[in-house]
Amino acid sequence: MANITFKGNPVTLIGNEVKVGDKAPNFKVLANDLSEVTLSDTKGSVRLISVIPSIDTGVCDAQTRRFNEEAAKLDNVKVLTISVDLPFAQKRWCGANGIENVQVLSDHRDASFGQAYGVLIKELRLLARAVFVVDSSDTVTYVEYVSEATNHPNYEAAIEAAKAAK
Repeated sequence: MANITFKGNPVTLIGNEVKVGDKAPNFKVLANDLSEVTLSDTKGSVRLISVIPSIDTGVCDAQTRRFNEEAAKLDNVKVLTISVDLPFAQKRWCGANGIENVQVLSDHRDASFGQAYGVLIKELRLLARAVFVVDSSDTVTYVEYVSEATNHPNYEAAIEAAKAAK
């Protein structure tokens, strides 16, 4: 498993570490209207999956805004942001911040995504910061588990991986 710290303290990740070349695991999360969303719902598109601990923190806010800006420039790429925030909080935040190009999804109910992608922090029941790119045939083409959950991901590498994926 990836070694992750949260505010300098080591944390335990639950689930399976995902690697480049793996078949992307399916998951079930909730949209802001409480409808279920799965990886299969976006089949045929490249997916850039941005994983954040909580939408209401500075780095998560910046990460979501950055990928929202970039999503407008990416053809055939769906950008998903996933956290364990409640769908109601996500909807409020997106509305207040003009987030329209990213689908923000909640893993709060089952932690299905967190476990499938090995980003569920046992001690906090939050998701570790990570970025995954999944191509249109559901193969993982890029993985970044951010080693310190309060740091930013490598935006440029993730965006280039999404552009390169087919």
